[in-house]
Amino acid sequence: MNKLNFQAIVLFFLAVFFVLISSFSTNRQNNNDDYFEITKNLKILASIYERVNNYYVDQPLPGELMKNAIDAMLKSLDPYTVYIPESNIEDFRLMTTGQYGGIGASIIKQGDYVVVAEPYENSPAHLAQIKAGDTILEVDGMSVYGKSIEEISQMLKGSADSPVAIKTTRFLKIKDVEVIRKKINIPSVPYYKELKNKVGYIKLNSFTEKASSDVKKALDELNTRNIEKLILDLRGNGGGLLIQAVDIVNFFIPKDELVVQTKGRMQEINRAYKTRNNPVDLNIPLVVLIDSYSASASEIVSGCIQDLDRGVIVGENSFGKGLVQQTKELKFGSKIKLTVAKYYTPSGRCIQKLDYSNKSSLGTADEIPDSLIKNYYTKNGREVKDARGVFPDIKIEPNYFSKLSETLIYNDFIFNYVNQLSVDSFVIDSPNEFTLSDKDYEKFKNTLIGKKIEYSNDSEQLLSQLIVATKQEKYYQSNQEALEQLKEKFKPNLIEDLERNKQEIKQMLEIEIVSRTHFQKGRIEASLKGDPYIEEAVSVLLDSTRYQKILNK
Repeated sequence: MNKLNFQAIVLFFLAVFFVLISSFSTNRQNNNDDYFEITKNLKILASIYERVNNYYVDQPLPGELMKNAIDAMLKSLDPYTVYIPESNIEDFRLMTTGQYGGIGASIIKQGDYVVVAEPYENSPAHLAQIKAGDTILEVDGMSVYGKSIEEISQMLKGSADSPVAIKTTRFLKIKDVEVIRKKINIPSVPYYKELKNKVGYIKLNSFTEKASSDVKKALDELNTRNIEKLILDLRGNGGGLLIQAVDIVNFFIPKDELVVQTKGRMQEINRAYKTRNNPVDLNIPLVVLIDSYSASASEIVSGCIQDLDRGVIVGENSFGKGLVQQTKELKFGSKIKLTVAKYYTPSGRCIQKLDYSNKSSLGTADEIPDSLIKNYYTKNGREVKDARGVFPDIKIEPNYFSKLSETLIYNDFIFNYVNQLSVDSFVIDSPNEFTLSDKDYEKFKNTLIGKKIEYSNDSEQLLSQLIVATKQEKYYQSNQEALEQLKEKFKPNLIEDLERNKQEIKQMLEIEIVSRTHFQKGRIEASLKGDPYIEEAVSVLLDSTRYQKILNK
């Protein structure tokens, strides 16, 4: 670090020092201890920075050093309090608005290059005839060999209406295409439909700025079809903007009804969020689907609907994130997103599962102890609990894929196989009715014969643990023959496992094939076929006696 750079850093610390002095001066009488600790530790930090610069064996990079220090400091708080440098602002904006400037395609890493996983329907990539399976070789004349997904993603993004030259290859055929970037909108509601028996279905992926308007649009369209019941699917929805959660709940409950409260250290953070508008439908029977990935704003919606006995919650226990973040502006175009409060559903419960204020010596946060869990009551007197996420009214056991299926997905065997197919030869009028024939499945199986596909099943792993235990307890010698026979029986067999897990692997193939012509909407619709969550939701909605009994009405 040269003298000029170091002087800039010293000036930075001085600026921070004086900002903090001015921030604390008005309340200095009440904050003497904090004031002293902050000024003391800032001086220590500046001294450490100076010593590292002058004496460390290798020349440190000042920006990287400070970024690591900031990240380490914030990591000691909770995983949601993060520093957002100017270079990552576009990614942050995408998370909150669902918009970015680019070509409109998702990409995956394969070897030293990236491959287009899926162009978005009617996106610049789609209109330029870029297809799933195309390998990207160059962007604007620059080779992407060895670059990460993040680096290539940044190269493909840019302001709307700006051109980008992309060189791709497919089946050894090179193609050069110029794509005009556009503003890409990732819809918060990628799919909605009327299911059987006048049941409407809405899939909500995120709580971005347009989430409530997207849900309203879907509701209005479904109401033109005279739906009589509704499923709101929040599975896999990690949350987003709190106010969007409030507005979505508002569609089903009256104006001026409490949805959520936030409580933090600062008085201005303590707020009661009530519904602001007239509802869309106060009486339509409602089921909300959640799983272990439904978090934050998803839990505000499902928790409020449950507390007010407005609908039945179906699925798995939710994630358990009862914390609220706000974004604050920093110097030089950067931001900090930090946890400022906990939120509480109408019954008064906070569903936060992990206690970040009391971390272990290893820096991990444990679950709030069972002894501290409290009971609360819904509007109709049903008992609910805090500190463990949202418990569903009807629990669905998670359906785990086989180890073979996971291997075929994660190692792109299914993706690459579909790339070789002529998907136009399949007749797909309705994605959820498309079925791959047994003959076509046999063709897929034959392409895997002789390939190196390494996987282990749970039974084999558990047996290996048992063998270790028998050796430790000296039972192995007398049971060696039986254990070795079992080991041979549970050893993965590709041909047998392809037949044993035929139905789930067939559906994975069907979903991938459907996505090539029906894109994201088709992928979602095809995945609903045989979905136990949907089947249970429809079942309870069609049984009004059971529905009313669950809600204690």
